[in-house]
Amino acid sequence: MSEFVLLFRSTPEGRRAAMGTPERAQQSLQTWLAWIRRLEAQGHLKSRGQPLDPAGKVVRKGTVTDGPYAESKDLVLGVLVVDARDLDEAARLAADCPIAEQGGSVEVRPVGSIAT
Repeated sequence: MSEFVLLFRSTPEGRRAAMGTPERAQQSLQTWLAWIRRLEAQGHLKSRGQPLDPAGKVVRKGTVTDGPYAESKDLVLGVLVVDARDLDEAARLAADCPIAEQGGSVEVRPVGSIAT
């Protein structure tokens, strides 16, 4: 098994649509928790990661801008780490992510290693 990071992306509008009212926020949370519990029950969940607040800064050489990605329409909303045989299996796991129903996407990235 290898580790893969799932990066959850959405637009500010998509985030507001999913979290805009207490009822929608509660429904969204329950849907996410059910998906995460399925990953865990199947032995794929390595780390629950953390949700990310939409506030932030982008730092580039010589500049700091309000962000997190002021020039981008997408926001990274959170991450988690899964175990999967390969990139294809990790993508299949991500395909069931609730964010797709909210107009968002999941970026699936293999976790690399640093040679020491």
